[in-house]
Amino acid sequence: MAATPDRPSAATPRRKVGRHRGEGQWAAGHFTPLNANEQVKKDDDGLNVRTRIETIYAHRGFDAIDGADLRGRMRWWGLYTQRKPGIDGGKTAVLEPEELDDEYFMMRVRVDGGRLTTEQLRVIGEVSQEFARGTADITDRQNIQYHWIRIEDVPEIWRRLEAVGLSTTEACGDTPRVIIGSPVAGIAEDEIIDGSQAIEEIHRRYIGSKEFSNLPRKFKTAVSGSPLLDVVHEINDVSFVGVRHPEHGPGFDLWVGGGLSTNPKIGVRLGAWVPLDEVPEVWAGVVGIFRDYGYRRLRNRARLKYLVTDWGPEKFRQVLETEYLMRKLADGPAPEQPVQLWRDHIGVHRQQDGRYYVGFAPRVGRVDGATLTKIAELAEAHGSGRVRTTVEQKMIVLDVEQDQVESLVSGLEALDLRVKPSPFRRGTMACTGIEFCKLAIVETKERGSALIDELERRLPDFDQPISINLNGCPNACARIQVADIGLKGQLVTDRDGNQVEGFQVHLGGTLGLEPSFGRKVRGLKVTSAELPDYVERVLRRFQEEREDGERFATWAARASEEALS
Repeated sequence: MAATPDRPSAATPRRKVGRHRGEGQWAAGHFTPLNANEQVKKDDDGLNVRTRIETIYAHRGFDAIDGADLRGRMRWWGLYTQRKPGIDGGKTAVLEPEELDDEYFMMRVRVDGGRLTTEQLRVIGEVSQEFARGTADITDRQNIQYHWIRIEDVPEIWRRLEAVGLSTTEACGDTPRVIIGSPVAGIAEDEIIDGSQAIEEIHRRYIGSKEFSNLPRKFKTAVSGSPLLDVVHEINDVSFVGVRHPEHGPGFDLWVGGGLSTNPKIGVRLGAWVPLDEVPEVWAGVVGIFRDYGYRRLRNRARLKYLVTDWGPEKFRQVLETEYLMRKLADGPAPEQPVQLWRDHIGVHRQQDGRYYVGFAPRVGRVDGATLTKIAELAEAHGSGRVRTTVEQKMIVLDVEQDQVESLVSGLEALDLRVKPSPFRRGTMACTGIEFCKLAIVETKERGSALIDELERRLPDFDQPISINLNGCPNACARIQVADIGLKGQLVTDRDGNQVEGFQVHLGGTLGLEPSFGRKVRGLKVTSAELPDYVERVLRRFQEEREDGERFATWAARASEEALS
């Protein structure tokens, strides 16, 4: 049972309820004052809005939608209003929400673990073409994202998605968002442990349950047993990372408190080893701590990373064990450093069963419904019924017989889906940007795609792993702080003194067992028009100055500001 101001759970310590302002922590009796978001959630659980969508809003239209539902609770079902066309980035922080709102929605389809059947992918593609003007972007959390959705069409979209086992439940909102997982779970030859069972069980028990439908803010989860560390575990609220315990065998190392946005923090290890069958229980314990002890007074401090920073890993583990699990967790080892620099599974790889999986790269996650339908058809024509999305905005076809690989690769390449992409196609990501996002300041998707073309033309022999992440605002949806070249969208002044779209540059960010955030060179900002020239210049200097085997992030950390400018 959920712990709320009116209904504490059995796991929540009973304390004298007071009106102390505090940090808004329920477990400390701090229930007031409420900010606007907390008041909306107290007034009505976000999950309840589905009934109003189906029985009222879908029939009466956009103008009938209550404001608290429109800009709050509808997120619990994966719906955000998208940006009204024609509003430039300079007005993003100036206009009121109702001035930015278009009468269309972004809809996010959650794809836990990146796991899709070809039947599901076909339905996603069909819905895109019929209801979303063909849009269907792959996100860097393995979801599929539509645009141009009309409220009148939402019930029918739900019906079609749910008929094949998909949903938009808690794809957004102050909830447990999609659980990202290794896209090659259960099939990779080098896998430590398959976490699919845990992802499925967490979803079955808790997603759509009111036990965790009112969290202080969003909650992000990662589960992977791949030695490639392929789910950016360092920047999730909770992560279960595959390790081999010297006594107990394969299991998971537990991390908490990661996150980016405007105050980035790398997650910390609790030093605890978790067996596969206990992952859902431990996950629920961590989420329970966030629900009960998380900071609710100030929205900008309402992420788990702030609580973990204030408590430290030792206290967090102690509370988890004594108040939520009622038992000790086993100590365990840290993950080993991955041996490969690319962790995206692009290319042709042998599976455990002797068949092959084929990973390919769209452009910055931008696909469309027709292409997704063709991917499903192509996979089935080559004997596969399963595909996967990745946290790098890429896709994978599983279960391909060896004699079918070459033909499948040719079919994908014909769709401009590269199995052997350049480092620029492979390593460039972009968020939604100003085209649809109400928070964005600059355009990203087309900019990223054009940048790929320019770099391929200008640097045809560049062969080093490189990540170039474009974000339309400071919120880091495209993980700018942990990219080799992270580009944070903002308005900048060009040489003629005009305010134009551009980027603040972060250089040398990296994930892995020695993660670091990219450095900012004082005063370094580039206009969108100057971006290809700037990136080319920096990459040429890297090629000239790098030592044998040196990665871009290592070079950027030691390079002079002049070399990076």
